[in-house]
Amino acid sequence: MSDKIEVLYNAECPVCRVEIDAYRRRAEKEGLAMEFLGLEEAGRFGLTADRAAQSLHLRKDGEVLEGVAAFRTLWSAMPGLRWLARLTGLPVAAPLTDWIYRRVLAPLLYRAHLRRQRRE
Repeated sequence: MSDKIEVLYNAECPVCRVEIDAYRRRAEKEGLAMEFLGLEEAGRFGLTADRAAQSLHLRKDGEVLEGVAAFRTLWSAMPGLRWLARLTGLPVAAPLTDWIYRRVLAPLLYRAHLRRQRRE
C-alpha cells in the first residue's frame, strides 16, 4: 500500500487553515508524500462536507482516522513533530487530549464554521 497521507480539513476555517498550511509547508520542505484537501473533497473519504467540517480527517493506507488520532498520525510522519505524537499518545495524555479535542476544540471550530456559513 502507499504510504501517502491525505489530510482532509476545513480550508475555510482561519484557525484550521493556518495550522494546516504550516504542516503543508513542512511536508513540502521535507518531501513528504502528503496531500491536503479541502471540504469539497469529503466524498473521497466517504463523508459529507458538513461531517468533514466537524473534525480533522486523514487517510493513510486506506484507513480513515479522525480527530486526535489523525493529528497523531500526521505528527508521526513529520520530522520535528514526532515528539508531539508520542506525548499525546501517552497513557495519561491520550484520553485527555482526545476529550479536549472532541468536546471543546472541534465543537468550537465547527460552531464558528456554521456561523460563517450563515453569514454568507
